[in-house]
Amino acid sequence: MASKTNQTKRPFVHFACQLGQFGDAPALLAGAETVTYRDLDKRVERQARELGSSRRLVLVAGANTIDSIVTYLAALRGGHPVLLAPGENLDGLIAAYSPDVVVRNADGRTVVEELRQHTAHRLHPDLALLLSTSGSTGSPKLVRLSHSNVQSNAESIADYLAIRDTDRAVTTLPMHYCYGLSVIHSHLLRGATLALTDTSVTDPEFWDLVRAHRVTTFAGVPYTFDLLDRIGFDQLDLPDLRYITQAGGRLPPERVRSYAELGRRRGWDLFVMYGQTEATARMAYLPPDFAATHPHTIGRPIPGGSFRIEHLGDAPDGTGELVYSGPNVMLGYAEAPEDLALGDTLAGELRTGDLAKCTDEGLYEVVGRRSRFAKVFGLRIDLQHVDSALAQRGLTACCTGGTNELVTVVENGGGVEDVRRWTAKASGLPVSAVRVCVVDELPRTSTGKPDIRAVAEIAGRHEVRPDSAATSTDVKALYADILHCPNVSDDDTFVSLGGDSLSYVRMSLRLEELLGSLPENWHTTPVRDFVHAPRLRRGWRRVETNVLLRAIAIVLIAGSHIHLFTLLGGAHVLLGIAGYNFARFHLGSAERKQRMRRALISVARIAVPSMVWIGAVIALTGDYRITSAFLLNGIFGPDGWSAEWRYWFVEAIVYIVLVVVAGLYIPMVDRLERIHPFWFAMGLVALGLVTRYGLVDVDDGRNRILTASVVFWLFALGWAAARASTVWHRMCVTAAIVATVPGFFFGETQREILVVGVLCLLVWVTSVPCPALVGRIAGVLASASLYIYLTHFQVYLPLRDDHPWLALFLSIAVGICYWQAVTSATALWHRWNPKGSRLVKSSVESTAGRSRDAESDSNTRRSWSPNPVRRSGH
Repeated sequence: MASKTNQTKRPFVHFACQLGQFGDAPALLAGAETVTYRDLDKRVERQARELGSSRRLVLVAGANTIDSIVTYLAALRGGHPVLLAPGENLDGLIAAYSPDVVVRNADGRTVVEELRQHTAHRLHPDLALLLSTSGSTGSPKLVRLSHSNVQSNAESIADYLAIRDTDRAVTTLPMHYCYGLSVIHSHLLRGATLALTDTSVTDPEFWDLVRAHRVTTFAGVPYTFDLLDRIGFDQLDLPDLRYITQAGGRLPPERVRSYAELGRRRGWDLFVMYGQTEATARMAYLPPDFAATHPHTIGRPIPGGSFRIEHLGDAPDGTGELVYSGPNVMLGYAEAPEDLALGDTLAGELRTGDLAKCTDEGLYEVVGRRSRFAKVFGLRIDLQHVDSALAQRGLTACCTGGTNELVTVVENGGGVEDVRRWTAKASGLPVSAVRVCVVDELPRTSTGKPDIRAVAEIAGRHEVRPDSAATSTDVKALYADILHCPNVSDDDTFVSLGGDSLSYVRMSLRLEELLGSLPENWHTTPVRDFVHAPRLRRGWRRVETNVLLRAIAIVLIAGSHIHLFTLLGGAHVLLGIAGYNFARFHLGSAERKQRMRRALISVARIAVPSMVWIGAVIALTGDYRITSAFLLNGIFGPDGWSAEWRYWFVEAIVYIVLVVVAGLYIPMVDRLERIHPFWFAMGLVALGLVTRYGLVDVDDGRNRILTASVVFWLFALGWAAARASTVWHRMCVTAAIVATVPGFFFGETQREILVVGVLCLLVWVTSVPCPALVGRIAGVLASASLYIYLTHFQVYLPLRDDHPWLALFLSIAVGICYWQAVTSATALWHRWNPKGSRLVKSSVESTAGRSRDAESDSNTRRSWSPNPVRRSGH
């Protein structure tokens, strides 16, 4: 026999050459046709002779049919390296690798196209099989597997699954996918039976076949189990089922436990497995006895394999990259025909790209990934390949994947449907399995690379509820009105649209009127998610602490100046709140220049109204020097106290923000702040203490508590409060407040207690519930606080002695009127200058929600099967 001749001349895959040993046992079941092992052996031998004895590269379009399996086995038996590909979209692989023989399906027949009699390649003698690194992506990067790889992995799988010659496996996965191929290998190795079908598990016909053929096992990727849940699998009567295997991506632990317990009740086992194409198929399995108690792990290495954890510098102790060793580790990759001549380049060791740790029970748990791959419907997608394909079309995009979809986050360019179609083509997925999120600018790291974590966060937002469309439209209109952004999308946030502390309170009031209540951290919440906020009981609302404190502080400032009471310290509290809001609104993930642009716009919104008011007062009364109109009193003003120092607070804010923005424009400083946001803020607190304690002598007079460089540390404390993300962080900020504020105000204990208490509230209390009327009043006062501060000096002085309460009331009323006047003037300017309004819009931090249309989503849920041969319906 030709097979025996091949066995003596070259390496081979043993099970492909020993099919006849199982005699008349059924090997393949397809419809009404049964192929015994004896018959299969004859067909394979006949096909091997047709392929010839001259070793050639054979491309086989894999399908779950008798002819495809016979052709594939014949190539293995003849020693021909097989490039196993999906049954469609072969042109790219043919162009890239120029196979000598192409075997494809045409009109229900298997067609063998001999492109040349002898090979055009140098083929390494160990090379047996070439598989795509990414399932069906069409990527030209292939995994080179040896005869030994294929044989040893089939033996390991058959060993730990205890496959019997009486087992019958149904093909729920495509043949060209390494998981589906491993089912074929391991069952043919043991003389078991394969029931061939392309029918989805959602089709009643599939379960009729399972019962008719007395199927004992089937394999599933995570999405398969979603489909099983949908059809009520737990109610199916499957008396012959012995075990189910799961791989192709992580199944959530609760699902693993649920299916393990279902299997225990129904008399079958669940094997959770872990593998990669680079390891032929499998590297680890979780024994059924552990599935219910350790569902978060991948289990132990397969027979013949071993793991080690290679520690990484930025990983916790005991966690590192999972490195696998075993006879099933590939020879290496092939990216061009020349690579087919290479031998073993990995020496049996595979760096998986997964981060893992080993439990006390000796089981391994994967806790993250290092590589840019994703598994969608069990298919391993090369995300970089998809990104590159989109880049060739002039798009700046970054892809990320979930269990059931591929998400493309793309900068503005092209229509959404075009991007979906191009992504689907590059990935090999149906269009309905692709979601596109459009952003103005991709989030990037400090080195300029796409920020993969931020992209994943954009992609990970929840779907819009069906009833939220109208409300989302209303919210977008509100954002456009208040922030003067003509084009607001569902994915935009208050911060990404350039919102700051001056527009924050007004926006929160209007949003609450529209929605009833606001979610926590609404300023970073996408427009689409506002409808999910819980509502308080009627007549109550939650008011953010910083808003309430701003309102209280401005009343304390005005009331103390009028001598209605003496509660000093309000302006210094506002400094801390200013730092708090600066960190929240201007230190997102936007790139460095965009951060600076936003901050400068915010400074202008403080400086311009202040300069206009003070300039008008000078023109009308001559009360102040001209330097005050340009906010330069702190630099060119008199040394001692004078009326010009009334506006020290405005000057301090402007000076501090300008200096901070200039510092953050330095790339190294910007990078440091992004990497260590909290400790960077605490470092600024320490820097500010240099002038606060006079280590650098700036001003030793009474005015020192009004000097920007001296009070900077209070701004930094507010900044640190906003960046405090843990209890330990908050304790650090609190300790700094308690330790540094006392002694600053020349022994004025009341002022020190007030500043310490209010700043500590800012650190520890995010919001408080209060009556809706109180919340509304606080919102108006907080919104107008800057303008009340600017105007109240001109209002209260003539009335303070005789009518102090009237002075307070009018001070607040005039400030609110000036606030409204500035707001109206700003809106008018944007209406006449729409180009300028676009300067404030940036979606570096925008969080994109799902943008797929309802029909595509419905198609995905109804029709998608992990078996790609059924994709034509999409």
